[in-house]
Amino acid sequence: MEELLNTTAGDIAQLKYAVDTFYFLMCGALVMWMAAGFAMLEAGLVRAKNTTEILTKNIALYAIACTMYLLCGYFIMYSSDAGGILPNIGALIGDENGVDAVLSGGDDAPYYSSRSDFFFQVVFVATAMSIVSGAVAERMKLWAFLAFAVVMTGFIYPVEGYWTWGGGFLSEAGFSDFAGSGIVHMAGASAALAGVLVLGARKGKYGKNGSINAIPGANLPLATLGTFILWLGWFGFNGGSELKLSDVGEANAVAQVFVNTNAAAAGGCIAALIVARLLFKKADLTMALNGALAGLVAITADPLSPTAEGSTVIGAIGGTLVVFSILMFDKLRIDDPVGAISVHGVVGIWGLLAVPLNNADANIGSQLLGIVSIFGWVFCASLIVWFALKAVMGIRISAEEEYEGADIAECGMEAYPEFKSAGK
Repeated sequence: MEELLNTTAGDIAQLKYAVDTFYFLMCGALVMWMAAGFAMLEAGLVRAKNTTEILTKNIALYAIACTMYLLCGYFIMYSSDAGGILPNIGALIGDENGVDAVLSGGDDAPYYSSRSDFFFQVVFVATAMSIVSGAVAERMKLWAFLAFAVVMTGFIYPVEGYWTWGGGFLSEAGFSDFAGSGIVHMAGASAALAGVLVLGARKGKYGKNGSINAIPGANLPLATLGTFILWLGWFGFNGGSELKLSDVGEANAVAQVFVNTNAAAAGGCIAALIVARLLFKKADLTMALNGALAGLVAITADPLSPTAEGSTVIGAIGGTLVVFSILMFDKLRIDDPVGAISVHGVVGIWGLLAVPLNNADANIGSQLLGIVSIFGWVFCASLIVWFALKAVMGIRISAEEEYEGADIAECGMEAYPEFKSAGK
């Protein structure tokens, strides 16, 4: 008791700083684990002959994202003037600030280490890039994709991130995106859409008579595992975005975020399963998986304000939208093997538009400005980069290589060598 009475404001501040830093880091680790989820989901939804290449893309893009965001991305995103459009260009993370305030228990003490903030943000940019990977699967050159990843993670994403979370003009305009339905997910989908339009569809996907030919994935158990990993990682994605945990109000807010995140995913899964049953007369596992992910994307824009029941509805609308969106893109002959553009793009827009329904501080005008600005920037910048890569090095493997599989053409090895004819 005497020790408790002798506790100083500085001691309490240090404890809160340590708790919030640890919480931030653990949430970042959960988001990092989403990289495994994307890898497993995509590996399950492509044909066996393209598995090694998609796995190589996923681990390589994560490493590239971490490196580019360290070298320039983080500084571009967070070290520029408030309310601006053009960010400053710099390098590295910068120094830890506010240590003296923490030690003394000052009111201006930071919540957490700036290194923990960097770690949390770097796994977000990797998530955005992972979205692109699945959409361009089975026909893109590996090194062209990795070259795009350098530009996307080092410059394109940080610029729109500066406009929003970095205090740029969208932030000043009142745009609200709690954990990144638009900043991360719609941005990744915008880059993916640009890539798919330049790349074209897989051979045999669309017939000359307008037919749409299904190309089933090789490993649905793996895709299901990937979805569950992403569902788990999303608790860090949304929960960590609350930024702190160390007082009653923030702890309750984190709990609400977790509950809402889970409820939305469940609502999205159920809705997609029901809609698919009504449309196809069968239970479609891939639609159920994408429905769960759609629910997660939808609630990410604001997982705190709604009730759990409201979050379920928001997720269910997302799960419904994703089924019709996947069908729409197929009718438009836009080939997305894993449905990434629908899950993260179309439903990301829905998530942003849903924010004012529960958050009085948000308004539809600011949300529309954010949607148009982020999509316009990422899509146009990505389109330029894809065309440049196409001119310089080519972005598509040959028809023969596509038939044989990207595993052999790009990586020289097969994921399932005992089944050499699988997936052809």
